[in-house]
Amino acid sequence: MPLISSEEIEVLSLKEPVPLTQHPAAVYLGSLSEGSKRTMGSSLNAIARLLTDGKCDAMTLDWSQLRYRHTAAIRTALAQRLEPATVNKMLVALRRVLKEAYRLDLMDANDCAKASDLKSLRTSGALRGRALSREEINRLVESCISLNAIDLRDGAVIAILRGGGIRRDELVKLTTDDLDLSDGELIVRRGKGGKQRTVYLNEEALTFVKNWLSIRGDAPGALICPVTKGNRVIVRHFASDGDGIYKLLKRRAEKAGVVNFSPHDFRRTFCSELLDDEDLFTVQDLAGHVSSVTTKKYDRRGEARKRKAVKKLKLR
Repeated sequence: MPLISSEEIEVLSLKEPVPLTQHPAAVYLGSLSEGSKRTMGSSLNAIARLLTDGKCDAMTLDWSQLRYRHTAAIRTALAQRLEPATVNKMLVALRRVLKEAYRLDLMDANDCAKASDLKSLRTSGALRGRALSREEINRLVESCISLNAIDLRDGAVIAILRGGGIRRDELVKLTTDDLDLSDGELIVRRGKGGKQRTVYLNEEALTFVKNWLSIRGDAPGALICPVTKGNRVIVRHFASDGDGIYKLLKRRAEKAGVVNFSPHDFRRTFCSELLDDEDLFTVQDLAGHVSSVTTKKYDRRGEARKRKAVKKLKLR
């Protein structure tokens, strides 16, 4: 059943294309990193189609015409269909687009405030993802030990994600100039939010990267490259959204027998293990998190962390 009448759908549909600089959804998405742009773009498309019974997408909906009755209906419909965490992420995208509509003088402050006044759904508090065990990591690494170019490339991918804790969309942007093989320094020049940071690979991780480079060669360009089935290395970047890296890692996990696996679990494992010995703010810097609150969400040590801490206490 449609959320609104056909007459309202007509009102909410853009009658002609709008310049991207004047389109609130385009302006909002343009401010995001590639990974976030993909996620939030999908969210906005889903919201637009849900509201208009499939007649509009994010670029053909006139967001400036949304009022509280529309956004409240969207929230209710999403809550009936999706998990709370997913709904809350979509509501973030909705609020941000409405804010851009106000900033672009397409919507007055009162209408924007009312339409944006949506409570987030209460979540269970359960954390997404997990930390990988040493055994699982060993199986993933051992599945890459061969002289095959694809195996060597995948071994380097695992070494960088596991040892550097970087994101997939950061990995695909790396070039050979970003890595200093002498000390393992790796510069992430275009991290989330366009920020630059430096991470470090240990000798073990560097060995896998060096093995890959012995096949890839020293030509300037992408550090991690596609490899054909015939083992020919193509010196170019993977797609900027990191989808190619996601797929190769999922295939690698299936080969190694690692179940319930997400490539982002490397990052959760990286943060969790560092938090055993390093202060929160050092881990925050290495992970490239804006807030230490985000870093704490990556901690998957659970109750073991508390037990370990209490055992260090002395009674007197």
